[in-house]
Amino acid sequence: MLQYLNRCSQGRGAWLLMTLTALVLELVALYFQHVMLLKPCVMCIYERCALFGIMGAGIVGAAAPKTGLRYIAILIWLYSAYEGIRLSWEHTMIQLHPSPFATCDFAARFPSWLPLDKWFPSIFVASGDCAEKQWEFLSLGMPQWLVVVFSVFMLIGLLVLIAQFVKPKRRDLFGR
Repeated sequence: MLQYLNRCSQGRGAWLLMTLTALVLELVALYFQHVMLLKPCVMCIYERCALFGIMGAGIVGAAAPKTGLRYIAILIWLYSAYEGIRLSWEHTMIQLHPSPFATCDFAARFPSWLPLDKWFPSIFVASGDCAEKQWEFLSLGMPQWLVVVFSVFMLIGLLVLIAQFVKPKRRDLFGR
């Protein structure tokens, strides 16, 4: 399996699939926001940023999968997945154990050199309450599903990272 993941990481297809998966999840989030009129909170916006990080990693990996750029893409992927797990876990705890002392900010805090909420307000402006459960599927709320999603991204990313140290077998005409 690790040899297979090594081969996949050196081709564009797997990286583009990861990019497409993250893009679809972002589009679902925008559907929830603009069509179902669910209000994203600050934690939702930060989780969205982590998903954009995974999408960016896929683009970087697809750009030059046979070069060292692949390793940078894997690091971006793992960092974004880690941050996604951390943020969605924190968001889950806020929803499961609401407290007047554990609240989220009113607005996302982006660096002055990257004011995403000013550049793309329809994507990055928060208007909801982190403690409010607005959506549920199979008895899990949105941040709980994101813990699952980011954990899957993390697991696959770790396997791909480990696979980088496994040399692919050379196959001759007879499959040896």
